[in-house]
Amino acid sequence: MRMQFWKKTVDDIYCDNPPHQPVAIELWKAVRRHNLTKRWLMKIIDEREKNLDDKPYRNIQELEDYGENTQSSLLYLTLEILGIKDLHADHAASHIGKAQGIVTCLRATPYHGSRRRVFLPMDVCVLHGVSQEDFLRKSQDKNVRDVVYDVASQAHLHLKHARSFHKSVPVKAFPAFLQTVALEDYLKKIQKVDFDIFHPSLQQKNALLPLSLYIQSWRKRY
Repeated sequence: MRMQFWKKTVDDIYCDNPPHQPVAIELWKAVRRHNLTKRWLMKIIDEREKNLDDKPYRNIQELEDYGENTQSSLLYLTLEILGIKDLHADHAASHIGKAQGIVTCLRATPYHGSRRRVFLPMDVCVLHGVSQEDFLRKSQDKNVRDVVYDVASQAHLHLKHARSFHKSVPVKAFPAFLQTVALEDYLKKIQKVDFDIFHPSLQQKNALLPLSLYIQSWRKRY
């Protein structure tokens, strides 16, 4: 019902008839002010709706698709707000969104495990002979860490691809991509603990993260 509400709300927004709901009204203002593409908003809703059944991703491609349709779509909208129409920026946004989706899945694994749910790609788990129960009992076996390594490596690869467009992406787009700083921070931390996804240090905040964000912004990098 909640997803259906937002689908109808987005339709009404693009008919200049938003419901009297604070978020909907502000979204309508943003759509009018920046001429936002309806498709990206609908993709976010559709993908969230698909994931309401709490099933694990069948393969890494499904996890990447989730990141593309949610996180990347949000980045495409952010680029539109910044007034940027650039193919290289779109390619970078696609890879950053996929990396964000993968890292979010990894970071949430201990939380989901505490509720007896595992969302990591099944094909990677099968490849290393790991069951959902291994994650539920917080196993630190090498094959469990190998699953985490494979998934994290895919996120790192997407970050690398996104940054390969650095010289071609308009500088004006860089603020939209600063989330790469937080993504890289998590990937470095998980590497330091040998891909033990349940290591307590991964749940601690990095007090220096705001400084890292400032430095990357000042250096005009992402």
